[in-house]
Amino acid sequence: MIRQKNSWRDHIHLSSSLLTDCPPLGLETLKIDDFQLHASSMRHYGLGPHRGRLNIQGGLYEDDLYDGGWCAGRNDPLQWFEVDARRLMKFTGVVTQGRSSLWSSDWVSSYKVLLSNDSHSWVTLKNGSRDLIFSANREKEIPVLNLFPKPMVARYIRINPRSWYSSGSICMRVEIMGCPMPDPNNYYRRRNEVTTTDNLDFRHHSYKEMRQLMKVVNEMCPNITRIYNIGKSYNGQKLYAIEISDNPGEHELGEPEFRYTAGSHGNEVLGRELLLLLMQFMCQEYLSGNTRIRRLVDETRIHLLPSINPDGYEKASEAGSELSGWSLGRWSQDGLDIHHNFPDLNSVLWEAEAQKWVPRKFHNHHVPIPDWYRSTNATVAVETRALVSWMEKIPFVLGGNLQGGELVVTFPFDRTRSVTALREATPTADDHVFRWLAFSYASTHRLMTHASRRVCHTDDFAKEDGTINGASWHTAAGSMNDFSYLHTNCFELSMYVGCDKFPHETELPEEWENNRESLLVFMEQVHRGIKGVVRDVQGKGIANAIIAVDGINHDIRTASDGDYWRLLNPGEYRVTVRAEGFSVSSKVCAVGYDIGASSCDFVLGRSNLSRIREIMQKFNKQPISMRQRLRQRRLLDT
Repeated sequence: MIRQKNSWRDHIHLSSSLLTDCPPLGLETLKIDDFQLHASSMRHYGLGPHRGRLNIQGGLYEDDLYDGGWCAGRNDPLQWFEVDARRLMKFTGVVTQGRSSLWSSDWVSSYKVLLSNDSHSWVTLKNGSRDLIFSANREKEIPVLNLFPKPMVARYIRINPRSWYSSGSICMRVEIMGCPMPDPNNYYRRRNEVTTTDNLDFRHHSYKEMRQLMKVVNEMCPNITRIYNIGKSYNGQKLYAIEISDNPGEHELGEPEFRYTAGSHGNEVLGRELLLLLMQFMCQEYLSGNTRIRRLVDETRIHLLPSINPDGYEKASEAGSELSGWSLGRWSQDGLDIHHNFPDLNSVLWEAEAQKWVPRKFHNHHVPIPDWYRSTNATVAVETRALVSWMEKIPFVLGGNLQGGELVVTFPFDRTRSVTALREATPTADDHVFRWLAFSYASTHRLMTHASRRVCHTDDFAKEDGTINGASWHTAAGSMNDFSYLHTNCFELSMYVGCDKFPHETELPEEWENNRESLLVFMEQVHRGIKGVVRDVQGKGIANAIIAVDGINHDIRTASDGDYWRLLNPGEYRVTVRAEGFSVSSKVCAVGYDIGASSCDFVLGRSNLSRIREIMQKFNKQPISMRQRLRQRRLLDT
């Protein structure tokens, strides 16, 4: 029997070189279709061979359709799981996991491998004259790689379980490693091949390589880029961002601020690489005179933060793309989920609404952060604190955080109003705007809204146009999306950009093609709605003025120079502006269908109450009537 070590670190050296020699066939990424997967038997349809994909997740409620792996109908040594590569392959190894389940423990502890060119005659891998038996899993989640003594050429490959967990059943999730043999006549491969013409750096980047790449982009486009950091990770690694703008380093009056972030879960690596590709692409296209990119850069201040959790990324990348599993590196170094580590302002606002404090005693926007959250003893990641500071400092209008493991765009709210509900539609006051923003990304993605695409795990989001309200999917308090909406002016959404959280780098060109247009279209949505400047009669911008839209119970505020941006769908809106010390002003503002926010400026005069207060302050805060009485008394005394 071939013994194979079974901890995360045991596989590091194997993953770093051998896995890149021959990439995965694509069970996890869905490049291998369901009808290419076969098995000797299955317990029921939801545990059929089409579910035997590496890292596939079972649902919270296990059912007959979506369970977490392939499970044989019987527990005996005659069972097998088969993959038809549809062409000759040079097979080099197998990666296995047990069944994903909250309720049961099932995995295969050893297996044989058989190969065939016609699916009828099979050859078993040998160790000399004896059948080679590979040692597999010791628990259900950690992937285990077994490399073959030498590459084997065949079209079909079978895994034949020989032993399994004594208290469980034969259940597996699988990925096959292999290189395609030259075959120019293979029509199936040509038909399904996605290529890119963009000359970009398609590979995974370590922290040092990421920083170097950002520097190269900055040197190529020094007039439109600036590198800065928003803070440090738990391990002291700087959280680098790059700004792309025609005037980097400063906020320009009337120019909206946009952000993309990635890597809050360190093992969701695809988003990190997409942002590194995006900054390269925008620099190259700007230099080549691409009018669309030039307009976007000249009219928008864009911020890209590719790695929120570099500490987590290092853990995942050390194991490798196929061996990091579903969760290694997800959390910060101190064990926190950064994306859901923000203050829960939903409950604060909803309690104020229940007490009928809104809007007289409590605003429906810019909900303050509780004091306890800002204390040093609070369980808050340093990365989260850095993000909060960044979000408060810059007047972002629109943002997207790239995540992985699914193909869907989610929008607030992410937490259900009902404490007991695990999933329940919980819309914001801007639900129609959020739905449009989500659809703008999903509809331009190559796969998200494709009616015939296979589900990643358990949910068929294509039926919902590739979008979903976050709380309808699963409730989560303290999300970055909800915090951004309730504490700042920024509308934030989550883009789950691929079924595979950590795709092999050979998949990056195709993933870039899947997401490139979506990334650009979503950025352009920052110019949808109304914009303007709120000034006093002397022409000075008024900071912190409240912008209210009739019929939408969520206001925003002006930035320090008095400018504002309010995302709205096409239509006519009555907009009211209020600022302390100024009279209220209202007007109707129209939003068209074309990209380009409609201008809607306001000039506010000083309010009568404000003038009275100024006079009172001038005369030692005494009312005019009191001042007149004092004068009369003095006259009588004389």
